[in-house]
Amino acid sequence: MEVDFKEIFTAFMILFAVIDIVGNIPIIIDLRQKVGHIHSEKATLIAAVIMIAFLFLGDSILKLIGIDVHSFAVAGAFILFFIALEMILGITLYRDSGSNIKTASVFPLAFPLIAGPGSMTTLISLRAEFEIQNIIVAIIVNVLVIYVVLKTSKTIEKAIGDNGINIIRKVFGVVLLAIAVKLFTSNIGMLLKG
Repeated sequence: MEVDFKEIFTAFMILFAVIDIVGNIPIIIDLRQKVGHIHSEKATLIAAVIMIAFLFLGDSILKLIGIDVHSFAVAGAFILFFIALEMILGITLYRDSGSNIKTASVFPLAFPLIAGPGSMTTLISLRAEFEIQNIIVAIIVNVLVIYVVLKTSKTIEKAIGDNGINIIRKVFGVVLLAIAVKLFTSNIGMLLKG
């Protein structure tokens, strides 16, 4: 049970790339504009709890309810697909009611944007390669980075401006759409084989 900094760094970089919090800034700004306020602490804490719980229980939970990782990833791809469509087309598929203001920090921010199917499937693969304590440290470091980005999203928004946000939102909408398609195609193939 040794702490290996190389393992921590590698796991951190893999999770950082999959979570892509920097790429999600336009989505975070868009969500904050829709609901008025995002609870950064709540969103990051819930995302951390989801990821750590999934690290320990993910495989077992999915097997228990009869769902394999690939089915889970395909379902997540659909959620990301619809969020991407909202960003690109400027439409609203995710309807907001008064109660949603309280839950926006949980859905769709903590899940599926931060602790989504990509990060969850990544955690299952990391567990096969790395020591569990090193993965937990990597999750915590990622969560701290996410918290900083969420807290400074207003400042980032002011620096970029409305036109900049609209351009970035559409660009990242296409990127998110591509991630959703990749997640779908790589996992649907495995489902069809099975």
